[in-house]
Amino acid sequence: MPIITLTTDFGTTDSYVGAMKGVLLSICPKATIVDLTHELPPYDVTEAAFVFEQARRWFPKKTIHVAVVDPGVGSTRRPLLVEAGGHYLVGPDNGIFTYALGGSAVKTRHLSNEKLFLKPVSATFHGRDIFAPCAAHLAAGMPPAKLGKLVKDALRLNLGTNNRISKRQWSGSVLRVDRFGNLITSFSIAEFGWLADRPFEILVGFEKVGKRATHFAECEYGELYAIVGSSGYIEIVQREASAAKRLGVVSGAPVDVTGW
Repeated sequence: MPIITLTTDFGTTDSYVGAMKGVLLSICPKATIVDLTHELPPYDVTEAAFVFEQARRWFPKKTIHVAVVDPGVGSTRRPLLVEAGGHYLVGPDNGIFTYALGGSAVKTRHLSNEKLFLKPVSATFHGRDIFAPCAAHLAAGMPPAKLGKLVKDALRLNLGTNNRISKRQWSGSVLRVDRFGNLITSFSIAEFGWLADRPFEILVGFEKVGKRATHFAECEYGELYAIVGSSGYIEIVQREASAAKRLGVVSGAPVDVTGW
């Protein structure tokens, strides 16, 4: 039973998600469709790339993922099929698959078999007319090679890059603000393991954070803490309150880390 996931910025009050599901099930009735999220910030490909990667990697191999946050829809940007880690990723060539493209043994194809597209193709809804039918044919057993030729120049965004600015200091950014107001920073515990047991100072907004906690209940009310989140990145949090609102920052805000 093929699994197809959907990730978009479409929301759920319009017909867009329903239309895509109708196309998918018309071509591949046996598919199980899973909604990852449809509440991504409109047009924000950078945040979409992070959220999508955090969810899709937990699915079984051979899952087909359709991700559509596509401010360039109707332009010359290409539709893509990315084969990475045993998964199939279908969506626009705008950087939304940046994290997957950084892996090994990745194959990327330009979805160019127009026989699979719905006709006429809308210039504003490739999710329904290109991505959904291509994903459905793949789920129904069509070999990836029949969807298009291999390409090697898929767009990658500059995501999660941290720069060392002195012997003890690094600069990074906020990758995402989750719905609780927690700030997910670009500092991963895999790369900055010393943050777990050495003194540090994190500057974000106009405040400095120097306290760590292992879980939310360990935090004192009204104080800011650094926690290793479920994504493996350092998060700035406030117990049962929004750290983002307190600090007045959004996704992309600068974060500086100093260690001793």
